[in-house]
Amino acid sequence: MEQLLTQACIGVLTTLSGYMVWLLKGQKRDRDANSKGTMLLLRVQLIEYHDRYVALGHIPSYALQNFIEMYEAYHELGGNGMITEMYKEILELEIRK
Repeated sequence: MEQLLTQACIGVLTTLSGYMVWLLKGQKRDRDANSKGTMLLLRVQLIEYHDRYVALGHIPSYALQNFIEMYEAYHELGGNGMITEMYKEILELEIRK
């Protein structure tokens, strides 16, 4: 009887472990999709800021702060490439209040 109970517990624990792994994989997939979507939205906004303020030749201090914070978040999510060059160009602009 004891052996049967032990085997039943092992079976239940194995099933629960498999279910937990399945749940965690689903959560990771969702997090990855959310991160990718966030990164793409940040890229669009960073490009819009860049194009707007480079065309003006100056940037308000509040817009610069927003750009820097968005760039940092974008970079932490794994974004890089052309946005880094845009970041450097934004930093060279005249800052106006």
